[in-house]
Amino acid sequence: MTCISRCVRRIQAITALFAIALISPSFAQEYDIVISNGRVMDPETGLDAIRNVGIRGESVVAISMQPLNGTTEVDATGLVVSPGFIDLHAHGQSARANEFQAMDGVTTALELEAGVPDVAMFLAMREGDAVINYGTSISHGALRTWSMPEHEDKLNTLVAGLQEAGDGTDGIENSFFDAIAAGQYQALDAQYHPVLWKRLGKGLTDGALGIGMPHAYYPGVTADETFHLFEFAAEQQVPIYTHVKGMGTAGVQEVVANAVATGAALHIVHINSTSLAQYQTNLDVILGAQARGADITTEAYPYTAGSTGLQSALFDDGWQEIMGISYGDVQWQDTGERLTEETFKRYRQEGGIVIIHLMKPEWIKAILSDPRVMVASDGMPYAPGAHPRGAGTFSRFLGRYVRDQEIISLMGGLAKVTLMPAERLEAVSPQMKRKGRMQIGSDADITIFSAQKIIDTADFEGGLSYSTGVQYVLVNGQFVVWDGELVEGARPGRAILGKKAVF
Repeated sequence: MTCISRCVRRIQAITALFAIALISPSFAQEYDIVISNGRVMDPETGLDAIRNVGIRGESVVAISMQPLNGTTEVDATGLVVSPGFIDLHAHGQSARANEFQAMDGVTTALELEAGVPDVAMFLAMREGDAVINYGTSISHGALRTWSMPEHEDKLNTLVAGLQEAGDGTDGIENSFFDAIAAGQYQALDAQYHPVLWKRLGKGLTDGALGIGMPHAYYPGVTADETFHLFEFAAEQQVPIYTHVKGMGTAGVQEVVANAVATGAALHIVHINSTSLAQYQTNLDVILGAQARGADITTEAYPYTAGSTGLQSALFDDGWQEIMGISYGDVQWQDTGERLTEETFKRYRQEGGIVIIHLMKPEWIKAILSDPRVMVASDGMPYAPGAHPRGAGTFSRFLGRYVRDQEIISLMGGLAKVTLMPAERLEAVSPQMKRKGRMQIGSDADITIFSAQKIIDTADFEGGLSYSTGVQYVLVNGQFVVWDGELVEGARPGRAILGKKAVF
């Protein structure tokens, strides 16, 4: 027997003994938390079996066929024990928004599409007041405006005002349109690109998870600036998260070409609402590039309506033809009313959030059926009449699409909301290698739910309401949902940081 063979066998024997030590009653220990008799599902290894889970501190330390003893014990008989759901696209970044997300099974909700103009301020505002894990990209849209000399003072004042007001991260999110509006129709002169790169670099060292580039909201950006941004992202080895320009195929083809040409990692948000009827062509472009080695991914949400600011560039002249809808398909968030030409003009001048009914159910079903498309909410900042996706995305997907319509297996559905989002972020945030999985050594971000009962309850008429069927949720080893109810005052959420963070 060669030395190599002996070494391999020795490592295998040690590994086997270590595994036995973790699960054998002879090595029984008291755990902080034990989850007993649940259907433990792990999309990475394919584990789908009744097991007992032991948690110590913030980590899963045992997954056993044998009974375990714990200080706190949960009987999960008849329930699925899953990795906590990961939302890559959540504009609701406040404790109140987190409560709806937690009741929907979410343990990590990230603001990646739009990003924020000041990452350090965002992280400081969230620290100690987060029900679930949080993180952000750095906002290209805001920083390109900030890099224009004629708008620098305005952005300085805006960010300083947010800092002084201390009104939480919804204040940052609600100021997104203000941050980009001044420069949204302007090109950034190439002489100021170095200023932009420096500001973006500062965001990355402050902990950003990449660059948010929703350039549909600032049509003045040139193809030159966009391409050089991809070059910058490739050099920095961070992803770009983008809401593509326009609707149809051209916007997707532009960013895919840039990613392939530069080698930058790319995530295209809500492929459903930007593709409309051209969704299959866009999926073929994205997934074809992915199959040939490009680092490109995409996501969708399980609703036929979108939501955004009525004052945004998306509602510039021609929007009816581009979206294929009219005034009555647009709903004012604050009152729930459908708009007319008169109210459209009035509210657009005033500014505010609308819900846009523009997609067909068959488009959504087809997109979600593709096993390579992740699920993300695009949930809006908390408001009583906000789009229901901020409260029900994950329960809706697992209940209405996976269980009721059987578009994909439960394991396949869980992969879309756990493992795949974690894998998307692993290269930029090593923390994510411990999330999205139910394995020994994984973070104790865990969602325990009834596969038979999980369902969304929020809708477009009655406002936000909690999903049902999610019985227990742990974040970093602490319960934030217990027996179907929020745990009052629980704030165990931690920052998810990019690898370039320097503190």
